[in-house]
Amino acid sequence: MFKGSAHRGAEEVNRDFDLIGANHNAFTSSEMTAYHASVLPEHIPRATELVADLFRPALRDADFDEEKGVILEEIAMYADDPSWTLYEASLCAYFGSHPLAYPVLGTPESIKAMRRDDLATYFRQHYAASNTVVSAAGRIDFDAFVQKVESETRDWPKVAPLRVHGNPPANTTRINIETAKATRGYLGMMWPGPSEQSDDRYVAGLCAYILGGSDNSRLYWALVDQGVAQEADCGNTSFDCTGAMSVSAVCDVGKLTEVESIVRAELEKFKDTVADEEIHRARVKMSTAAVLGGERPAGRMTRLGVMMLRIGKYSSLEEELAKCLAIERLDLQNFVDRWPLLPRLVVTVVPPNKE
Repeated sequence: MFKGSAHRGAEEVNRDFDLIGANHNAFTSSEMTAYHASVLPEHIPRATELVADLFRPALRDADFDEEKGVILEEIAMYADDPSWTLYEASLCAYFGSHPLAYPVLGTPESIKAMRRDDLATYFRQHYAASNTVVSAAGRIDFDAFVQKVESETRDWPKVAPLRVHGNPPANTTRINIETAKATRGYLGMMWPGPSEQSDDRYVAGLCAYILGGSDNSRLYWALVDQGVAQEADCGNTSFDCTGAMSVSAVCDVGKLTEVESIVRAELEKFKDTVADEEIHRARVKMSTAAVLGGERPAGRMTRLGVMMLRIGKYSSLEEELAKCLAIERLDLQNFVDRWPLLPRLVVTVVPPNKE
């Protein structure tokens, strides 16, 4: 996409963004790709034009072949990180045949086998106005902005990409991966969680924060402070129509069994022991993080775009904070009844067994 369109090549893309002082980039997750630029208010029209032009790439054969090499290097870079190996292996094993199991970058085999026309076909089917959300934040003349977006996208084809959700199998299994890149033991555990469309995601986020979201969390005091593990975290990831909760930890290989046992004990006793004081602390921490994330226009832009893409409606920051601050102990206890903290998947990444 950044290699240029019929109007400009890769060098012109970078030059034209630089001429307006833009901070521009893109990112891809399992469910979305975003292209963005931050500029001074007077350069919004030009930035809109340039970002829109990215969405009509030339997809030249030479650029495609060159970029395959870049992606292969990026895959190799992530393969050097045992924590990333743990993350991708966990998603793959947990979601099985569901598309959420696919590595975002692909695999060396899939990248090498891909042809330029494969990418062009995918592009035509997905990169259309009907499948795109445009968001902006800051000192914006909204009516003028809408007119500019319309003028830049009116010639885009109208297609309706098919999105099949299905139900992820949420596999129950145990996997051990040996890699020479690891010098310690890496533990990952996953189990079902609420989707992006469910209000349970607020309670799930608070639950995860109390368990392992800070240096004052339960897993920190049970594992890190005790010298049993170097790192310990709990998280909740809400996807479109599904979700998952997880725990990860890093420790000496010989302590993996002990770490897993302590994690299971903390999960098991959570419902009966969660206290009002730690709920209050977590609510304040999460609320502060949400507000600080919206301090800059770029943060608000991302929040707006993701919200409209995932749930299709606007919810103000004040409304989001109110839902978080309203969570009480009974809400957490009822949440655990609906979404038991029972890991279905356990993945470990360890150094090769010398024996």
